[in-house]
Amino acid sequence: MNLRRDALAICKAALRAADPEDALLRHVRCVDGVLQAGGGKYRLGKIRNIYVVGAGKACAPMAKAVEKLLGKRITASCVVVKDGHTLPLRRVVLRESAHPVPDQRGVDAALEISALAERAEAEDLVICLISGGASALMPLPVAGFTLAEKQGLTRQMLAAGANIHEMNCVRKHLSGIKGGQLARAAAPAQVLTLILSDVIGDDLSTIGSGPTAPDPTTWADVDEILARFKLTLPRPVPRVETPKPGDAVFDRVRNVIIGSNALSVNAAAQKAKSLGYRPLVLSTTIEGETRDVARMHVQIAKEAQRAGRPVSPPACILSGGETTVTLQGDGMGGRNQEFALVAGMELEGVPGIVALSAGTDGTDGPTDAAGGLADAGTIKRAAAKGRIVRADLANNDSYRFLDAAGDLLKTGPTRTNVMDIRILLVEKNKAG
Repeated sequence: MNLRRDALAICKAALRAADPEDALLRHVRCVDGVLQAGGGKYRLGKIRNIYVVGAGKACAPMAKAVEKLLGKRITASCVVVKDGHTLPLRRVVLRESAHPVPDQRGVDAALEISALAERAEAEDLVICLISGGASALMPLPVAGFTLAEKQGLTRQMLAAGANIHEMNCVRKHLSGIKGGQLARAAAPAQVLTLILSDVIGDDLSTIGSGPTAPDPTTWADVDEILARFKLTLPRPVPRVETPKPGDAVFDRVRNVIIGSNALSVNAAAQKAKSLGYRPLVLSTTIEGETRDVARMHVQIAKEAQRAGRPVSPPACILSGGETTVTLQGDGMGGRNQEFALVAGMELEGVPGIVALSAGTDGTDGPTDAAGGLADAGTIKRAAAKGRIVRADLANNDSYRFLDAAGDLLKTGPTRTNVMDIRILLVEKNKAG
């Protein structure tokens, strides 16, 4: 078996399953003048204006699907995507901004989105598109809090190893649009939010910081998170609470999840089976420190190779979710690249196993790589180019290490985002 080739083919199958345009068109229909989504029906003849707004790495193809469905019925729009993730559209206006650290273009786009929502009236429909990255791409700092201060806090939280739930809790309370506040702006209009989930458990209040979902978190939660990471706000800000479950602003809001990590992992399992592997899905909700998760995955693969459990080779061990890297150095990389580096360390001199870890959005950290691969020769190949594995790991320099080994995975922008996928292929132990 060509493990590396097959791992890449399985990864491609996972990405195809997460295609945002196809996902939206599977969940939303327009039949005889009635838009149908998530059990809701919207009679277009009774709707005066349709506004399309939103943010996220996958929102360009989602907007393309909305154009196919509604065309000239779209009154006005503003959807913000990550730099390089645009598509040529006729009706929906796309804006670009920075990710993961927000910039002024994102603020300008968020102001435009907020203005469109406030313009909507009871006879109107606001279609909101949300996918991973929306929190950073649509920043709208509360009064008295500057973009630079928000950028600084974002960097500090990322460096401290905060997870997506902790990041978004803080972001919602420092924003004028997240945590249900976009729904508040759009009321009393009808709101249909179509969501491609990049969050473990598909929590509506966490995906994109839940701009049209009730927010169960409070300022007390913000205080606890900042204290735990030993961080403080640079200045006092208005402590206005976000709208909570049961608030009337959500009476005409419908949130519909159109895709998730589980869909991609299931497609990967099907592809693996077609290639002759026995698939085993560990979980689609993997969290934790990347290094620990990588070691755990490799140990499972070794046990499968050695003892045929929990799955017999040839095997494909799969998982999804999103891990965390606690930064200790100033190197270049991301959680998927660090997973591959640590997997390479665990696999050194162990033939017959390949590990792949990739971000489904095609970007991993502030790099041009989606992730990386690792096998028995990864460490040796990089060492031959002068890299020292323990030094690079300590400096979080997985990008340069994997680049030297020839083990970076580069897909380019995929225009989707359903968290990460990990693939470990295991051959039989020929020695045994």
